[in-house]
Amino acid sequence: MQNITPFQKVLIAILGLGFFGLSILFCYSIIIVANQPTQTATPQIDFSLPTLSNTPTLFSPTETLLSPTLELVPTLEQIPTPIPSFNDTPPPSGKIVFACYVKQIDQICLINSNGSGRIQLTNLKATAFYPSLSPDGQTVLFSSRDTGNYEIYSININGNNLQKLTNDIGALYAPELSPNGEWIVFTKNGDGLWLMKPDGSNVKRLTNKDDIDPSWSADGSMISFASSRAGARQLFVMNADGSNIQQVTNLNNMGGRNTWSPDGTKLAFYRGEFGNRNIYVINVDGTGLVKLTDGGDNLGPSWSPDGNWIAFTSFRDGNNEIYIIHPDGTGLTRITNSPISDWQPRWGN
Repeated sequence: MQNITPFQKVLIAILGLGFFGLSILFCYSIIIVANQPTQTATPQIDFSLPTLSNTPTLFSPTETLLSPTLELVPTLEQIPTPIPSFNDTPPPSGKIVFACYVKQIDQICLINSNGSGRIQLTNLKATAFYPSLSPDGQTVLFSSRDTGNYEIYSININGNNLQKLTNDIGALYAPELSPNGEWIVFTKNGDGLWLMKPDGSNVKRLTNKDDIDPSWSADGSMISFASSRAGARQLFVMNADGSNIQQVTNLNNMGGRNTWSPDGTKLAFYRGEFGNRNIYVINVDGTGLVKLTDGGDNLGPSWSPDGNWIAFTSFRDGNNEIYIIHPDGTGLTRITNSPISDWQPRWGN
């Protein structure tokens, strides 16, 4: 190995440091270039306000664009005010049968439609309700679980001759005798509407859906009822033989108990949220909806045979009582005044 002078050693050191520095600089450049972002178009954000127009906005003026909340427009139900037309009619006539809560048990009671002559017809050991009067006004039909199951019974208007007409064919409710006295229509719970003779014979099915609360038209040609067969519960009418079923209402919060006007052109019914139900009248073709009551929690309407009144249950005075009102919403009259609960009225002759 040759001898290296001091000058040569210094020169070699300087050259080594130069190459080392260039190497570091080259590597650093590569790192910087590798970390440069891809050159793409920068997204543009439009902070301008929308142009105002005559179209209603879905947002309230106080809301920001970052947290919009829809303001849903409530559904408004346009119901005309009843037009008074019964002011000069005679006082009510006939009788009203109803359920009366006696000693913690629902029994069947009867009262004259002017509020006089109240009597208790049954003294059963279990619930008796859903009463109706026969067309001649002499017999009351009702449902009771006095023997276990809810069965159909009949009793005279003087409280005599109690008879059980059915025998363990299911939970049975809301019996009503046809105007010609030939058939009783009733509800079999969850299994449609049924027919039978007044003595309980010849039981046969009329419908096979979840149909309840049947009522005969005055001429006996049709039956109205409530049903969930098309979704939410609504009112329907059909021929007395079960054919030609037609939906009448398309409303929310529908009740069940309903009644025909004597001329066969209208139905009265109740609907509304629990604690705020009201009585309505509608044409059988689904037109002409009219609201008769406003507050008080009202249920179970029944048209008088002369067509001048509708009886119903109301909680407006703090206890279920029976009231009557004209079909135009006038003449509201309370006909029971009892510390017990009176409900489910049904008018008859």
